[in-house]
Amino acid sequence: MILRGSLAIWQRDMLILRRSIISELVAVVAYPLTIYLAFGIGMQGYIGLVDGAPYSLFIAPGLITMTAVNAAYNESVWSLWFHRRVQFTIESYRVTPISVSEIVIAKILSGFSHGIIKGFVVGVVIFAITPFRFPLEHLVQYLLFLLPGSAFFSCAGVISGTVMDKPETIGKVEAVLVMPLIFMSGLFFPLSSYPSTVIPWVRALPTTALFEGARRALVAGETMPTSALQVSLSALLTFIAAVFIFRRKMSE
Repeated sequence: MILRGSLAIWQRDMLILRRSIISELVAVVAYPLTIYLAFGIGMQGYIGLVDGAPYSLFIAPGLITMTAVNAAYNESVWSLWFHRRVQFTIESYRVTPISVSEIVIAKILSGFSHGIIKGFVVGVVIFAITPFRFPLEHLVQYLLFLLPGSAFFSCAGVISGTVMDKPETIGKVEAVLVMPLIFMSGLFFPLSSYPSTVIPWVRALPTTALFEGARRALVAGETMPTSALQVSLSALLTFIAAVFIFRRKMSE
């Protein structure tokens, strides 16, 4: 049956997550919670309202989304690199009936699953300790961004884990490319803060469509179909690239 191999590898990765779920969740909650306390509460009195909302509420949806996509990327890139370069699990998979495409799809699904689970947990924590609230029906519009956004970052992680052989290179790419793309996308400030000549370039980024669309969907229930389409197409193209690059790497 097609993708049976992907399901088997995904189940293995989820079993590993289950064994270390407490430490994983403590670590993943600590980072966005620290940012929220430092910026959302610590600087709220200096910043005031942003787009008509208190600053602490303005950044809350972005922190939930950031957690999900970061977790998706990190799980994909480090899991694939570790299994390819340290444990050589990928080579073990290749002597079984599992195809190369099934392996890469499994790693994408694993990263995606990590992102959704960890984003949900951070959302619950922020919901519990802050006045951030939203109508439940807005969650549907929000998922139109979060799901393809997590898939996009998971696919990007697979590409990085495939083409990079040194862990320090992976760290550098995350520091100089992944995190700047996230922070430039209006996570901590409105896009109107940019010079007018820069705004069109920033809006062209799929991460901008993701964070801005996700915030408006969760807070105001706006769908923003153009942004949702941009994120979904980016996820699809990155998925195709991830499968192609992984297959080519494994054929070398």
